[in-house]
Order: sequence, then structure tokens, then C-alpha cells
Amino acid sequence: MLSALTRGLDEVYLNGHPDSRLPNNLNLSFARVDENALMMSMKDVAVSTGSACSSSTPEPSHVLRALRVPAARVSSAIRFGLGRMTTEEEVDYAIDRVLTEVRRLRSQAPAMKVVSAV
Repeated sequence: MLSALTRGLDEVYLNGHPDSRLPNNLNLSFARVDENALMMSMKDVAVSTGSACSSSTPEPSHVLRALRVPAARVSSAIRFGLGRMTTEEEVDYAIDRVLTEVRRLRSQAPAMKVVSAV
């Protein structure tokens, strides 16, 4: 999932250690995408914006803050959890939905003006 999303999109960031983490848990930030907008655009994909132990709390993830993930990345972070019964087809479907929705949300975001410091 990680490699497919990073191949298909730019500015995708892994939150956490690349190897020392749970193999079924993936937390990613998508630059220029609001976490809630992404989550709401994919109601058919089970994702979360918080940590597993505080999914009902609307606060930024205390886990990501403890990892010192920059605030901009925390506000664009989505957590994917895969279970024993998750199929390859479900993973492929989730990947396709994320690629589609991140591209759509980014295309709708207002263009950022580059201001010269002259």
C-alpha cells in the first residue's frame, strides 16, 4: 500500500519509523489535503484521522505529536489499519480510492501564490 501510494502521488509522507512499527498499521500524510475532507470523501474505506486508542477524540493525534510530526503533516494524516481478513482486492480498492480522492482534493485546492522576498 505504501509503495503504491508513494509511486502514484507526490508529497506523501510516512508518519513513523519505516521498519519498527506494526506491519498492519500505516499512517500517511498527504500534503495539501485536509485529513477530514479526505476521510469524508472515502466513506466506503475504513480510515481514521486519529490514533486507534482515541478515535472519538477530535484532537490532533497525540502519537503523531509525540513523534514530532510537523503540524501541517498532522492535519493531513490518515491511518489505515489492515486486519487478518483484509483481502488484496480490498487493499487495491483502498489504494485506488485514495489516489483518486487525493488528486481530486488537490485539484480543488486554491493555488498558492509564490511571493518573492525582493
